[in-house]
Amino acid sequence: MPKVLIVDDDQDNRELLSKFLKREGYEILGAVNGEEALQLVSRADLVLLDVIMPKLCGWDVVKQVRQDYPHLPVLMLSALATTDDQVRGLELGADDYVTKPYDLRALGSRIKALLRRTGMVEHALEFADLRIVPETREVFVEDRRIVLTRVEFELLLTLAQHPSHVFSRERLLERIWGSDYFGMDRVVDVRMVSLRKKLGEDERDTPYIETVRGLGYRFKAVRTSTSRQSTSNAQISNTLQATNTLQTAKAVQFTNTLQVANARMS
Repeated sequence: MPKVLIVDDDQDNRELLSKFLKREGYEILGAVNGEEALQLVSRADLVLLDVIMPKLCGWDVVKQVRQDYPHLPVLMLSALATTDDQVRGLELGADDYVTKPYDLRALGSRIKALLRRTGMVEHALEFADLRIVPETREVFVEDRRIVLTRVEFELLLTLAQHPSHVFSRERLLERIWGSDYFGMDRVVDVRMVSLRKKLGEDERDTPYIETVRGLGYRFKAVRTSTSRQSTSNAQISNTLQATNTLQTAKAVQFTNTLQVANARMS
């Protein structure tokens, strides 16, 4: 279930959004200002961000979020409706900008579209022989289903959704165990060992998950869907080019035949 962080100092607005998104099947996190948002953002799959807030405004929040989590979707919701405001939000790193008042159903569609881009809705994440299906919470290695615990799945999904991004133990704890967890941070290492064993990392020349000494963990694999799409596009382009070449050759042949016929008639 995707987690949406609603950042808005207006309680009525937060409650309205929360009620609507819960009905749509999302888990909700809430923050009343920018400082609270930055404490919770590591646990979110998408951020709905107001601009005018106490302590830390939305402009500053989106800059920090984009720096720390470059692939995390951010949708700005604001009463600031000028073109300059919208351009500013997008240039600072927001993925979308919606002005208030807004239609809830349209907003829901925008949220789904953003989550689809990160593999959180419907689409599976594929990396060579590894396939992760967020919707059904299933994992396959070489088409063999791997049984993971809830925590192991959340660890894998979190890393896979943000390739190359280094997650510290502290941020993984906040995101998966929650900010109120007070146990040892080494629990992350223990779970990671179990996850890697189930994925068969010891038998792979290039493991999916890399330990970054002194910093944390990151996911190294590259998604195959992009390369497949590129291959598909290249095939379409080549086919189109071949078709155009054939049509050009036929046209030239037809023109030459016509010229020969005209010459004989004259």
